[in-house]
Amino acid sequence: MPETSAHTFAKTSLLGMTRAELADALAAIDVPPREIKMRVAQLWHWIYFAGLRDFDGMLNVAKALRARLSEKYTLARPEIVNEQISSDGTRKWLMRMPPVDARDKGAEIECVYIPEHDRGTLCVSSQVGCTLTCTFCHTGTQRLVRNLTSREIVAQLVVARDQLGDFPGLIAPDNGLIPGDGGRMVSNIVFMGMGEPLYNFAHVRDAIGVISDGEGLSLSRRRITVSTSGVVPEIEALGNEAGTMLAISLHATHDELRNTLVPLNKKYPIAQLLQACRDYPGASNARRITFEYVMLKGINDSPAEARALVRLLKHIPAKINLIPFNPWPGTAYECSDWEVIERFSDIVFNAGYASPVRTPRGRDILAACGQLKSETEKLRARARMVVAEDSV
Repeated sequence: MPETSAHTFAKTSLLGMTRAELADALAAIDVPPREIKMRVAQLWHWIYFAGLRDFDGMLNVAKALRARLSEKYTLARPEIVNEQISSDGTRKWLMRMPPVDARDKGAEIECVYIPEHDRGTLCVSSQVGCTLTCTFCHTGTQRLVRNLTSREIVAQLVVARDQLGDFPGLIAPDNGLIPGDGGRMVSNIVFMGMGEPLYNFAHVRDAIGVISDGEGLSLSRRRITVSTSGVVPEIEALGNEAGTMLAISLHATHDELRNTLVPLNKKYPIAQLLQACRDYPGASNARRITFEYVMLKGINDSPAEARALVRLLKHIPAKINLIPFNPWPGTAYECSDWEVIERFSDIVFNAGYASPVRTPRGRDILAACGQLKSETEKLRARARMVVAEDSV
């Protein structure tokens, strides 16, 4: 990778900016106030609908203004450090964000695309690392570096659409999972990647505003799901200010076990969390809350746990997403046997809850959250050791 020059570093990318931020960027290069609203609309179309990578293609923008934009700004994307494609079509990218200052080498985060015949789901990250220490989650073994900005969150979707040929004029990969209705390959977004979204609420909210804007990236808020481990004070704000679907990373039916699996539970126990769910703005049978339940062998997968889960969620418009554990190097947990998962699912389903079992995806490309970043860091560490040994 060529080193970033001072000239390049001095330029700010407009990618990921809100309308208000684009207006400020235009004002900074002396665009007359009476023109700014129109120019923002033009930029918005080219950046978010058309997916342009440079200003030259903005044909309805005056040539002189395009030159001023090019002099001051870019439309640069994060760098793709590593891309892996699973045999099942799942794609995982390790992305390096542009440096925020001269000392920053650029934060690295993960983003995963999961294609299915009726949808294409993009799993995005909201933090670099994670402040939580959920014992079954690989990201929990990585320290929190910082929050991602709203621009960096939006950029993950743009990079995915670049790679998938999901902007007008691009060619989509022929994987047999291209939408038959002519729709976009990325139809759904889940905030289930690295980090706890509600510990970065303001940036997540602003990113959702850009992602859901109908004149640009145009994903319905009903197709955007924010998953939280249970940051109770921010759940109501998420419903009021972002209006997305809500998912709860639950994984246990009593506080003693959840304190171990999801240590945040010690601060916000199950009773408080479920009350926040009952009060979630807009929750209804048409907008059910998803409860994620990772299936851990001999830990939380008994029929008694299934019946307890049903009792726990009574009077909450819910669906229960059963997740076969995706093993990672060094974990103490194992995935429940398939017949155990099916028995658990049957109990939940017979009680009247949708209980889909998430098909394990991308196991051959380290698709569990945090794995690709950790593996890349290990490879770099080994390379540094080899260099050091050779220099002795």
